[in-house]
Amino acid sequence: MTATPLFTAHNDFRLPAVGLGTYRLNGDAGARAVSAGIDLGYRLVDSAFNYENEGAVGAGVTASGVDQSEIIVATKLPGRHHAADKARVSIEESRFRLGADATDLHLIHWPNPSVDLYVEAWQALIDAQARGTVRQIGVSNFLPEHLERIERETGQRPVVNQIEVHPYFPQSEAIALHAERGILTVAWSPLGRAKELLREPVIVEVAEAHQISPAQAVIAWHVARGTVSIPKASSVEHQRANLEAASVVLDAAEVEAITGLGKPDGRLFGADPATHEEM
Repeated sequence: MTATPLFTAHNDFRLPAVGLGTYRLNGDAGARAVSAGIDLGYRLVDSAFNYENEGAVGAGVTASGVDQSEIIVATKLPGRHHAADKARVSIEESRFRLGADATDLHLIHWPNPSVDLYVEAWQALIDAQARGTVRQIGVSNFLPEHLERIERETGQRPVVNQIEVHPYFPQSEAIALHAERGILTVAWSPLGRAKELLREPVIVEVAEAHQISPAQAVIAWHVARGTVSIPKASSVEHQRANLEAASVVLDAAEVEAITGLGKPDGRLFGADPATHEEM
């Protein structure tokens, strides 16, 4: 299999262009899916405290035939743990469940601006990194004003902002802002409303031109835009197909045509980070 492209953050931290999403991959089945994905070639595995599967992900990493040092496991700090004392314990609990000396990439899951503790949570991640219990730190679902504030008040910039990105919600301005600041964009729900999206004539046409599936065409679109995508896949067949899509090269016109599918109301469930609360 062709090597997956790597994207580089402002501090030279690198992520592969395609990772393995694990939402709802739980228990023994989840562990087996993670192990299979790693053995296929995945080197980024995305989890979260609130997915309740850090144990399964950690077991899958351990069961794989790959040294843990070669794998980046991302996890996320939940909204109810933003206060400094709770954040410290949450970070430690994630590390223990993952079976790791330190978490590889720890993100704040949502800013929860009405609670207004996300700067405190960010400082807790900075402190954990200084203690050596976290290797790299980032955020998820942060808007430009949230990014600006945490850097202004702490002096430290995240390496990642994981946000909703798919052809119905292409987030071009956010991606451009991140690129300017050396923040890697990781796309959650990268296939959006898959059943509807994958029937779009534009995507079908691009897929046929490259002799790939519509899902692979969308993943290749993410790669072309410099965004890391983390599609969930439990079957080896889908895992392999998603990983292979990273080596498909779309031309500028194809990328523009797929981006043109964007809609003003393109969010999957209206989760605007300016108002959404995640506990």
